[in-house]
Amino acid sequence: MFTLDFSSRLPIYEQLYESVLRMAAIGALESGESLPSVRTAAQELGVNPNTVQKAYGMLERDGVIHSVPGKGSFLSESETARKLQRKIVEKNLTETIHSAAECGIRREEIIAKISECFNGRDEQA
Repeated sequence: MFTLDFSSRLPIYEQLYESVLRMAAIGALESGESLPSVRTAAQELGVNPNTVQKAYGMLERDGVIHSVPGKGSFLSESETARKLQRKIVEKNLTETIHSAAECGIRREEIIAKISECFNGRDEQA
C-alpha cells in the first residue's frame, strides 16, 4: 500500500509520512478510510512497529489522520493532507529551481521545461 525506498537517505518514518500524504492528496485514500494497524503496516513493510507508530504520530499531530481507541487510525475529513502535500511539493520545486540556476541553467530553459511538463495537462490551481 505504501512505498518506501530503503536505499534513500530519508528516514523510513518520513517516507511513510509522505507516502500517506501523497496517497491522501491524490485521492487514493478517502476521507474516513482506515489505515492499516501499526502492527500490520510494520509487517507488510518489513519495518519496526515503532517506525510506523512515529509516522502515524506525525500524521495525527498534523491533523491528517485521527485515532479511535480500539478501532484504529482513519484519514481525517479535511483538506489537511492536500495542503501539506502541496507545501512539500512547493518546497521541493523551489529547491530544484535554485539548484538548476546554480548549475547554470538559464531562466528561459527552466520555464521551457516547466511548460513541457504541463503540455497537455489542465492547468488547475
